[in-house]
Amino acid sequence: MAKDIENPCIAVCQLSGELCVSCGRTKDDIRQWKRMKRPEKMAAVQRATLRLKKLKKSS
Repeated sequence: MAKDIENPCIAVCQLSGELCVSCGRTKDDIRQWKRMKRPEKMAAVQRATLRLKKLKKSS
């Protein structure tokens, strides 16, 4: 069986509107994480990574 996708949460929740600026996930991604299938989790992690990169560039 394929390895599970690790939750990107770093337990330092800092919400700014609909986005956690600590892990890069949206509130919807956070709420739905446990119900997501592996491909959905992979996509959520990729989106979160891109969001965090954009946040760091704009800082």
